[in-house]
Amino acid sequence: MENGYVESFNGRFREECLNQNWFQNILEASEIAEEWRKDYNNNRPHSSLGYLTPREYLRKENKEKPGKVYL
Repeated sequence: MENGYVESFNGRFREECLNQNWFQNILEASEIAEEWRKDYNNNRPHSSLGYLTPREYLRKENKEKPGKVYL
């Protein structure tokens, strides 16, 4: 295991998205994966970020470090 964060994410993605769906084609797989990604980044708190969502964490960081701009 070279990168614990990546391994953790990959396991979560496999368990919560890939194993839960049966994809008919690549377009459907892309759409479902994108919806999962949006939920993962915008709605779900992460313990590694102090139980903030990644979006909330980014907003907090931008307020604490003026001059840094993230889109």
